Amino acid sequence: MPSSILIVEDEEPILELIAVNLEHAGQEPWRARSVAEAEKLIMAALPDVVLLDWMLPGESGLVFARRLRADRRTKAIPIIMLTARADERDKLAGLEAGADDYITKPFSPRELVARIKAVLRRRAPELTDDTVEIAGLRLDPVAHRVAGGGRKIELGPTEFRFLHFFMTHPDRIYSRAQLLDAVWGDHVFVEERTVDVHIRRLRQALSPSGHDRLIQTVRGSGYGFGSSA
Repeated sequence: MPSSILIVEDEEPILELIAVNLEHAGQEPWRARSVAEAEKLIMAALPDVVLLDWMLPGESGLVFARRLRADRRTKAIPIIMLTARADERDKLAGLEAGADDYITKPFSPRELVARIKAVLRRRAPELTDDTVEIAGLRLDPVAHRVAGGGRKIELGPTEFRFLHFFMTHPDRIYSRAQLLDAVWGDHVFVEERTVDVHIRRLRQALSPSGHDRLIQTVRGSGYGFGSSA
């Protein structure tokens, strides 16, 4: 599944160069030429990563990064700063503003794609193509395949997304609202109790291999996934 990458860059040739290379890498680029355009896109839906130029018309990328980090809805979005400023003090300023990574211009498109993948592994591992395995349960997001106990496990698309999120975020309890945001997105309105239905289906699918015991229920709090049997 491609990751949505919001590119906030006012220089059209650079914007298009990045976008084309991201498309070739199987990602979904969103284009914004100013903070105002970026905010409109983020209002509609959250991107998976923000590539943010420092020098922008109107408001700077540095100020925008601070605002993204201060907002509950956007604080977890990975941010990579793109800038011609190579001074160490500028790099520190970008990182202190909340950036996860900092790339100076000119840069290699291949390096940029590699940095995006690295940031996703750290901040949003459920968005990567990496195979994950816990206690003999193996999930391959590319082949959309799950196996455990020597057998293939059939899952519906929603249960697959739940399991992928759980396996990339083990040993934590998530509320129903947090799970809805993670699986459906923050702009999709679904009844919270729908989570219970999909968790029940997931448990049933994992039961033959015994991996249903990894799903944890905390009454009044939500659900989690253990990292060991």
